[in-house]
Amino acid sequence: MRSLLACALALAVSAASAASIDRYKTFINETQSARAAFEQKVYDRNGKLVQESRGNFVLQRPGRFRWVYDKPADQVIVGDGTRVWIYDRQLNQVTVRKLSAALGSTPAALLAGGTGVEKAFALSDAGEKDGLEWLEATPRERETGFERVRMGFNAKGLEAMQLTDNFGQTTMLRFSKLERNPKVNPAEFKFDPPKGADVLGE
Repeated sequence: MRSLLACALALAVSAASAASIDRYKTFINETQSARAAFEQKVYDRNGKLVQESRGNFVLQRPGRFRWVYDKPADQVIVGDGTRVWIYDRQLNQVTVRKLSAALGSTPAALLAGGTGVEKAFALSDAGEKDGLEWLEATPRERETGFERVRMGFNAKGLEAMQLTDNFGQTTMLRFSKLERNPKVNPAEFKFDPPKGADVLGE
């Protein structure tokens, strides 16, 4: 009897895991472009809220996105398919990295990465919480800067992301007004450093 119960539980866990991963893959495969608003909260290792910001993003796979933070963060992150540009408007400073190196280092790159996400992260089911089914993605390499990333799905698709970095800091993102497969202007994914800006990186 005990072995039958154990088998039943194992099958249930396996089915939940498969459902969570399938939901993620369906979202990735059926969402070639997206647009949404977001709210971002950053907590330190003790759970204290240390930063709060809002903004909006648009993405188009593979590797193209524009992620804009409103004030006070006042930052723009653009992926042009080859490189990722991070522009701090207050400092008038631009940091540029290759897209492959940036995968996982920003929520935007992670969302726009498509199949590259599965190559960079090991996927597993993280159960249900707050009405969402959570998928956990663990980096296969340590260079990403994150210990783990969680994605929360509802029936409509992705609603939340939680990123925990190597210092124990957690970034929580909640999405709203999500549009799947809207028409997007290619110009949104082009970035030219502003005149006089310091450009750092590759």
